[in-house]
Amino acid sequence: MRLEQLEYFLAAADHGSFSAAAHALTMAQPSMSEQIRRLEAELGVPLFIRAGKGVQLTDAGRLFRPHAERVLAEAQEALESVREVRTLVSGTVAFGFFGGAHHSLLVGLVARFRARYPDVRVRAIGQNSAEVADDVREGHLEAGLVILPIEDRGLEVHPVRREELFYMSADPERVIEPMTIERLSEAPLILYDARWATGDPTRVQLRERAQTAGVRLEPLIEVEYMTAAFDLAARGVGDTVGLPSMLRARKLLQVAFDPPLYETYAFITRRNARLSPSTRAFMDMAEKALG
Repeated sequence: MRLEQLEYFLAAADHGSFSAAAHALTMAQPSMSEQIRRLEAELGVPLFIRAGKGVQLTDAGRLFRPHAERVLAEAQEALESVREVRTLVSGTVAFGFFGGAHHSLLVGLVARFRARYPDVRVRAIGQNSAEVADDVREGHLEAGLVILPIEDRGLEVHPVRREELFYMSADPERVIEPMTIERLSEAPLILYDARWATGDPTRVQLRERAQTAGVRLEPLIEVEYMTAAFDLAARGVGDTVGLPSMLRARKLLQVAFDPPLYETYAFITRRNARLSPSTRAFMDMAEKALG
């Protein structure tokens, strides 16, 4: 059984005659008839009832038709997958990242991607997950890596990893016991992502906890960049919240939250959007790096 025999069978079923199907496929009608005859011989059942110049499907033909359609569709998908790999030689990846990604992921990921696909340009955009979500939703970016929760209207969300957040301080007295939201509301807090305060995922989680506990979180200092918050905390100006993987050489002590607090990373794309081969390859590489 060959793929072209399935194609001829479906064309004849659609057009109701061998001659019309052969004309649509720009081939000789006797050649089509012969291939369908060989298909019927291999299956051991007739697929068509010949009636004058036209044909109709037999019961066996009607049963066979959805299987033939599925086989041809899968063959086309296989062809497209190979074609996309072959054509992944140029273009641009426009991908959004949450602000802290450059501390632990972005640089190494871009370097590995460029080493594998040297002719594909990369634009790594974004400072906050809310900004990235807006740009993906509006079509300015094909995809992004964000921290949840976000506004997911019009987006597909694929969580891939989570990391625990810690309370960080230069003062040993402030990290003796796990940090509760009640004690956090009284701490000299330094928070980053000042411009995105209402939509920043970490602040959203903290704000929800504070509201449930009946307390308010009012940071002592707000800055735009995570690195600035860490540097100020290391100088003893106040305390902050963050991931140990992003501390690098800063001498900050840390303690877990009670209950634990996590950042969940997720890929986002526009709902029902078809990604370019380069963007899909970049996402695959990013997911492996996060694993």
